[in-house]
Amino acid sequence: MPDLLKRPFGTHGKVHQITPESAGWRYVGFELYRLREGENASDVTGTTEVILVMVEGKARFTAAGKDWGELGERMSVFERTPPHCLYVPNGEDWTAKAATDCTIAVCKAPGKSGHEARRIGPEGITLTQRGEGSNSRFINNIAMENEDYCDSLLVTEVFTPAGNWSSYPSHRHDEDDFPRITYLEETYYHRLNPADGFGIQRVYTDDLQLNETMTVHDHDVVCVPRGHHPCGAPHGFDMYYLNVMAGPLRKWRFVPAPNVAHLM
Repeated sequence: MPDLLKRPFGTHGKVHQITPESAGWRYVGFELYRLREGENASDVTGTTEVILVMVEGKARFTAAGKDWGELGERMSVFERTPPHCLYVPNGEDWTAKAATDCTIAVCKAPGKSGHEARRIGPEGITLTQRGEGSNSRFINNIAMENEDYCDSLLVTEVFTPAGNWSSYPSHRHDEDDFPRITYLEETYYHRLNPADGFGIQRVYTDDLQLNETMTVHDHDVVCVPRGHHPCGAPHGFDMYYLNVMAGPLRKWRFVPAPNVAHLM
């Protein structure tokens, strides 16, 4: 069975570290820090560009030779308010000092242009609805293809109400054939409310050579190397996920699963 479901390896400090090497792909990296007030996290971007997402809590940041001050506002991700984020290009370093207990996501992909470091949000990020009925969910786009300050990264947040589906109708982006479809690797960082809840994510190909259905819990990460990847939130449990995508072309083009294409 493919090792697509990544459980956190602790509840404090760095609790996820997914690299292209560990995931068996080429582009996407993802890390997660759960810090207590006063603690630090830092890294050097090297050949990657990075978007730091304040999932919860507040922290002070320095990056690319600049003091960015305190970022973060929401104390629970399920407040659904826009996130505070920081883009750091390749060839730079960053440091975060927790001003409160906080959760920081580190979204990584190849960087080459040395764009300027910059704040992202909360201004300019608006919660928008996608889908309807039991397929409705709410999106905070952090860095999708209309933003031109990234080389590779595509990053977005999704809030799925209890009892609803998202990343649905099932779709895939696993071929490099633009404009029909683009090859994008993807990670899903999951949160549940209440935190002792669970959700479901399936990852499968049309020929079912890959066909995995996973129970996801609070702070789990699912890797999607190829295939369709719908999520379900059971009645009683709201679901959040942070998506990180990257590939050879920074465009999001997908193809629906044949049996649900009529629902698009």
